[in-house]
Amino acid sequence: QIPVGTEIEGMNILGLVLFALVLGVALKKLGREGEDLIRFFNSFNEATMVLVTWIMWYVPIGIMFLVGSKIVEMEDIVLLVTSLGKYIFASILGHFIHGGIILPLIYFASTRQNPYSFLLGLITPFATAFATCSSSATLPSMMKCIEENNGVDNRIS
Repeated sequence: QIPVGTEIEGMNILGLVLFALVLGVALKKLGREGEDLIRFFNSFNEATMVLVTWIMWYVPIGIMFLVGSKIVEMEDIVLLVTSLGKYIFASILGHFIHGGIILPLIYFASTRQNPYSFLLGLITPFATAFATCSSSATLPSMMKCIEENNGVDNRIS
């Protein structure tokens, strides 16, 4: 069976993004009349960020129990520990090379500023990203730190 037109299941992300952009432009063009709805969306965004922050505090506990249940099911713990250790070492080494050397070199080449002072302002989002492996969970923390610690305008973040 070949899906035709509206029979395709899934979310129309492009349509949602386009609608959000057009709605944002329309609300800004309304001026004072659109400010109430803009304030509503800003408040909704802040409330969502608070909810995500709460969820992020409980996710490590859930992950601990998921991993613990898999460890209990394993027959050869030594094989598990050595395999996991190799994986963790390779992952940390790759992150260090990419995030600690390559990206700072690109930042320095394009801005001629110290990249490590910029990165120090982002310690919290980095820890969140490493702990949760979720860009959705890290985004609110990243936006907050980039605005408050690094002085980036909130329209850019």
